[in-house]
Amino acid sequence: MSGFPSLSGPRGNWRRAVEDWRDRWGAEPLARWSQASTLGRCALLPGDVALPPSLNDLARPPLALFWKGRGSLWPHLRRRAAVAVVGTRRPSRHGEAMAEAVGRALAQAGWPVISGLADGIDGASHRGCLAQGGSPIAVLGTSLDRVYPSHHAQLQHQVAELGLLISEQPQGTPIRPGHFAARNRLLVQLASAVVLVECPEQSGALHSARLAQQEQLPLWVVPSDAARPSSRGSNRLLAQGARVLLEPSELIRHLGQGPLAPRSPTPVPDSSDKLRLQVLPEDAHLLSALADGACLEQLSQQLQLPLSWVAQRLLALELQGQVRAEPGLHWRRV
Repeated sequence: MSGFPSLSGPRGNWRRAVEDWRDRWGAEPLARWSQASTLGRCALLPGDVALPPSLNDLARPPLALFWKGRGSLWPHLRRRAAVAVVGTRRPSRHGEAMAEAVGRALAQAGWPVISGLADGIDGASHRGCLAQGGSPIAVLGTSLDRVYPSHHAQLQHQVAELGLLISEQPQGTPIRPGHFAARNRLLVQLASAVVLVECPEQSGALHSARLAQQEQLPLWVVPSDAARPSSRGSNRLLAQGARVLLEPSELIRHLGQGPLAPRSPTPVPDSSDKLRLQVLPEDAHLLSALADGACLEQLSQQLQLPLSWVAQRLLALELQGQVRAEPGLHWRRV
């Protein structure tokens, strides 16, 4: 099983490997996992139907995933229907504000927001998600019974209440730097896209971005002050061809609505001889926004309405003879 120490090589080497293993997991790791479950923590073990299949593609899959919070979010993680936001622990004011804005925008569009709940960018993205009533998902580098950094105690509690906490570390595991680096692979493997908001050249966030590129996931990078050391890693990715993210609305236009977005009711045709769809008060605003013509994305952005809703209403107005569809998802008033 992946994760067990290698017993190849000289006897002294494998003895040290076993000792390291026992030091990390204890002499009876399965007993510790069972104990964690009985103390109100839930666990997913290999073979569990709820475990996201993307984790099986890892070179070192988790031996277990302990979680706390809304179990209803696991089906979305199975489909990787979530977006990860990562970045430095010591961001600029611009970077922190941008991370919070990205978290808000994703939550408003119905996307679960994955991050590591670390200081700086991670915490800001989750605060933005929570402020918008969204569903934050934190992949921890510690066990669920620990809070790191300690001043994130309230934030971690809110994430557990409204979203999901995930860790591969059993209860009581000491805090070790390597665990934070290891959790990056889980964070990326659960997401369908990654947003990098400001990071230096040597950072866990840059490692996550590289993993996203290896997975061929969409990677957006927020440009930052070139003179700041905390921006050199993310800016270098932009120079290497990563997607530029100037404002959160651009991200939503590319991603569309997430799995948690409310679904608009489908208008019901009336019984007239000429096919017509129900007229809504918002149609007047839509017609006004059309002006001399506009495309679907422009209308969605201007009206701050989901693309699916705007497309549905344009179809209704076209059937009523009030608008005309043109090539390139472009509409014009008749």
